[in-house]
Amino acid sequence: MSDIGYSPKDLKFNEEARKKLFNGITTIASAVKSTLGPAGQTVLIESPNHTHGITVTKDGVTVAKSIELLDPVENLAVRMMKEAADRTATGAGDGTTTAIVLTEALVKSGFKHITAGRSKTEVLRGLVSETNKIVESLKEQSRDVSGEYLKNVAIISSNNDVKLGTTIAEVYEKVGKDGIVTIARSQTSETYYETTNGLKIDRGYTSNLFINDHKKDECVFEDTYILVSDAEINNLLTIENVLKPIINEGKKLLIIAPCSTNVINTLAANVMKNGLKICAITPPNFGYKQHELMQDIALTVGATYFSEKTGDDLSIMTSSDLGHAAKVIVGRDSTVVVKDSDESNDIVSDRIAQLWDAHKLASSKVDKEFILSRIASLSGGVGVIYVGGNTDLEQKELYDRVDDAVCAVRSALEEGILPGGGVALYKEAVKLELTEDSTAAKILSEALKTPLFQIWENAGEDIDNEWMLTDDLLRGNLSSYAYGYDVKAEKWGDMYELGVIDPLKVTKSALQNAVSVAVTILSTNAIVTMARTYEAR
Repeated sequence: MSDIGYSPKDLKFNEEARKKLFNGITTIASAVKSTLGPAGQTVLIESPNHTHGITVTKDGVTVAKSIELLDPVENLAVRMMKEAADRTATGAGDGTTTAIVLTEALVKSGFKHITAGRSKTEVLRGLVSETNKIVESLKEQSRDVSGEYLKNVAIISSNNDVKLGTTIAEVYEKVGKDGIVTIARSQTSETYYETTNGLKIDRGYTSNLFINDHKKDECVFEDTYILVSDAEINNLLTIENVLKPIINEGKKLLIIAPCSTNVINTLAANVMKNGLKICAITPPNFGYKQHELMQDIALTVGATYFSEKTGDDLSIMTSSDLGHAAKVIVGRDSTVVVKDSDESNDIVSDRIAQLWDAHKLASSKVDKEFILSRIASLSGGVGVIYVGGNTDLEQKELYDRVDDAVCAVRSALEEGILPGGGVALYKEAVKLELTEDSTAAKILSEALKTPLFQIWENAGEDIDNEWMLTDDLLRGNLSSYAYGYDVKAEKWGDMYELGVIDPLKVTKSALQNAVSVAVTILSTNAIVTMARTYEAR
């Protein structure tokens, strides 16, 4: 085709275009929605990016990302559905399956209700407007999370794994609301966690000769002074004003700065021969991230940050420019700085507030995670959950569940919780039916019920036979916003008391992103794709 000098296109219009889009939507939704709820099923994926070429998961976004269809128009719909899931994962960390279930339901209901003679633009504008009202209503109904609620969020988000959910809740209780919990792969089959009450730096000692605890291969200092700089130390004479009092008074010093090989060798030799209590590590990360992390470290320990980016001269550094920590533990790959227990720094509090504002504005998941790690470092709570497994497949599946649960707990701490199991959205659907009679309201109310239906269907409930009874029960208890059915316990009651809860941020993000993608699809009337040399099946 390149011989003709241009790239020919295939065009689809009107009913043909919409039918193709809907086929793509139902295909991806069918694969993803079976994972929703406590009785959600696993999906087996052929995946060249993972061990043995196989992935087994209950994580909706992992399933969605693995799907690509042969038909180019259907694949466009799949890519748009992935966007809804990805936006939800980026914003709230969980709720990707709910976003896809809602998107399919909105598009299906939209195709049914938006008929000839109706103003499509007016209906879609009404859809966005009604969604904004529902989001405000959800905010009004949310509750703050703590204690047992926190544990329940973690358990539900880890697919009702009580042991795993309890572990995640324990970590968050230890690191606090502003703390950060990260996930790593365990080298054993066990899943466990570690927390530190201080600053963790992903850099270890630059020489084995700095080790003073040979049992653990660590350099451990208490009551330690800290030098923070990103300017390379090529000669010890440049920091003579700092070293003299440290050496003369027998104090301890941690140097966080790039050092030349000669400087490291000289310091290490003096540690071995003369008993100096000094250790050096290189600055963490690279580029702009390194500069920001070094500023955070300096703030945390109360040091003056000397940077070559601002033209600072190390030779003018004095003892008053050094920071201080109650204890430092320098390992082979990382360093933990335990802050002074009586430390109270308004500057640090201001920086944390600024970072939370930056976190709200950040658009990518990578940037958000980096900002959260900085907040945790400054606030002093760092937890790591090490995920184990007897096989690579088991570890990967468990890792995905832990990742979802950690993000869900974080979202719950940020914005509060709602009744889970699809109940909150269902109650909003019923309220909408009782108060609005527009086409947009009909589309939205039908779609908002689908997450609850899907959870029940995955649990084996016969919705067709039981729905009139359950509908009456739910409608009759509309005054109790949290009243619903726990499919796992097979019990009606207050969802908060039953421990079936969802983070507001997750529910809100799933709904907003689903509506955004559905409106785009429903407003489409022509589709242009690259012409393929094969016939689409």
